[in-house]
Amino acid sequence: MYQRVGKMAYKADLNNTLLLAEYLGHPENSFKSIHVAGTNGKGSTSHMLASVLQEAGYKVGLYTSPHLKDFRERVKINGEMISKRYVSSFIKNHRAFFEANQLSFFEMTVGLAFDYFRKEQVDIAVIEVGMGGRLDSTNIITPEVSVITNIGLDHTQFLGDTLALIAKEKGGVIKKGIPVVIGEFQEETAPVFKEIASQLAAPIFWAEQNTSELFPCDLVGNYQKKNQRTVLSTLEVLKDLHWKINQESIKKGLAHVVQNTGLLGRWQLLQENPKVICDTAHNKEGLTYTMNQLKEHPYKRLRIVFGVVSDKDLPAVFPLLPMEAEYYFCAPEIPRAMPVEELYEKATAYGLKGEAFTTVIKAYKTAFRASSKEDLIYVGGSTFVVAEIL
Repeated sequence: MYQRVGKMAYKADLNNTLLLAEYLGHPENSFKSIHVAGTNGKGSTSHMLASVLQEAGYKVGLYTSPHLKDFRERVKINGEMISKRYVSSFIKNHRAFFEANQLSFFEMTVGLAFDYFRKEQVDIAVIEVGMGGRLDSTNIITPEVSVITNIGLDHTQFLGDTLALIAKEKGGVIKKGIPVVIGEFQEETAPVFKEIASQLAAPIFWAEQNTSELFPCDLVGNYQKKNQRTVLSTLEVLKDLHWKINQESIKKGLAHVVQNTGLLGRWQLLQENPKVICDTAHNKEGLTYTMNQLKEHPYKRLRIVFGVVSDKDLPAVFPLLPMEAEYYFCAPEIPRAMPVEELYEKATAYGLKGEAFTTVIKAYKTAFRASSKEDLIYVGGSTFVVAEIL
């Protein structure tokens, strides 16, 4: 399981996924879809799209990863998680095949989602890429539109160590003749996308050129403005493809993303007095937005509960973190976590002040007990740290 274990569990080809699709009778061909890739924002973008399409009256499948509290968050229809019984029956019925072919956790989950969407006859499914794009298990669909939110330096050991190389991998979701929306124009990546789109005769749309007025949205992080522009551009493409989506559906869908889809962990306010905010931003690009947004909030003292995974580029992350904050360093309970002793040592060498804790919960409880009503606690650094707090 890559997301828990890391590099050892990563499979860099589609052979098993194609084998599984054939075995299941190609469920991916039985429903319309939207494919969403990118370094940051693909989860929020996917949930926004699903919410708007639900408000437009469609039966909408949503496949995302990773989950925060419950595995079934990954597979939803109109905001309802897949049933426990469907999951267990799917595994029971196909276990011999999974074991014989040594399928990964992610491959099995993609098969489960696609099988479920076919059985439930969804009108359209929003499919979020797990990692990369070209070789991701989700990349067997032929969507109505492909979406690439942005490109950042993340998972460089798998995808390449330059923005152009990573763009090439993520650009692998672009399909012949299928329109693609690019969420963020970047000098290093734009030529890569233009070349791929040109070779495949895929119409390309730049979300930053969309001047539509933004709508109020219940996803309140500042970074959601870029995601919303990407969503609005994608909806324009869908409307050109004769999907019936009116302004009222867009307005309602964006206003009620959390209510419609159950999205968690995106600039989520957990409580007031002291204010507690959690966010799943975990790389340079994502943390740049969240740390800047923290500056907009008044507080007496800032306390940060912080843990990361072992492959995190700390020299890129540490300069983003406020020096005046008090840190509660921790390690999420996954094999891939960076040991808290290592994180603490590197952080203190950089000049960040705080303590190390053996668990995320201990770190959070200590920060909470030390806080006055005027303090602010931020929980983050890793999706898995946020998951344990939720």
